[in-house]
Amino acid sequence: AADGSGSVPGHGTDPAAPERVLFPPTFSVSEIKNKQRRHFMFLRWKQQQRKEKLALKKKRKKEREALGDKAPPKAIPKTIENQRVYDETTVDPNDEEVAFDEATDEFAPYFNRQTVPKILITTSDRPRGRTVRFCEQLATVIPNSHVYYRRGLALKRIIPQCIARDFTDLIVINEDRKIPNGLVLSHLPDGPTAHFRMSSVRLRKEIKRKGKEPTEHVPEVILNNFTTRLGHSIGRMFAALFPHDPQFIGRQVATFHNQRDYIFFRFHRYIFKSEKKVGIQELGPRFTLKLRSLQKGTFDSKFGEYEWIHKRREMDTSRRKFHL
Repeated sequence: AADGSGSVPGHGTDPAAPERVLFPPTFSVSEIKNKQRRHFMFLRWKQQQRKEKLALKKKRKKEREALGDKAPPKAIPKTIENQRVYDETTVDPNDEEVAFDEATDEFAPYFNRQTVPKILITTSDRPRGRTVRFCEQLATVIPNSHVYYRRGLALKRIIPQCIARDFTDLIVINEDRKIPNGLVLSHLPDGPTAHFRMSSVRLRKEIKRKGKEPTEHVPEVILNNFTTRLGHSIGRMFAALFPHDPQFIGRQVATFHNQRDYIFFRFHRYIFKSEKKVGIQELGPRFTLKLRSLQKGTFDSKFGEYEWIHKRREMDTSRRKFHL
């Protein structure tokens, strides 16, 4: 409100006058009835919040620089990941029981270098163009993989043919409404079989600033945050898809990154700018997986024995509870 002279408090000619407070502590945007005005004031309020946050950040930085070595350690921000509910099945690398299981499980021949991965990539019945292109690009990422398209042939009939032809793994890409939406990974000849929901599929042409086509070099494989017994099994399944001896001269790396039980796949190439600086260049494709079930043995939808099934209403009781 204006005083008798018609001036607004805080906006006089006196340079020492205090600056007008835009939003008092009791300010509430929801009290504004006009929709357009409410939206405008909300944007102004968010802008002020960002300015205050940035000013506080600069102030703390100056204080830390002034203190030098005496500055207190930075506080670790609280995130859903580091506030994770403890899982009893978390794997200890030095656990003798885990080491014994690894030496005797279905993937032991691969890690002992007794078998070389040979992958069959197939699709749901009569796939559309996008799924076909995704399978072709996936075959350039996984060495020694072969793409065959199904035409009415059941998976139970495909698996014996794969075993007879010495395939070590079977990958099935399912689609819905012309979009890839599922992945079945079956380790041959004795399983296990994992079923994933697939989302956020991006082909090479849809990735910005992508690199040139990948070479035929065997890529390096990085597995991040597979910490539980279930996650350990899934990580070994992914590792068994790639030959055990990467060719580092190709500078290619395939990454499976688990975050909040979502598995993000990225395929990159290292770009060495100097002896100390290294950049990465995405090659594609990219996609995200969410584990739905893990089944013992090969694929059997009717009589298969499941090790783990994701039951959303029973398992997702806390945002900080993760299974991988």
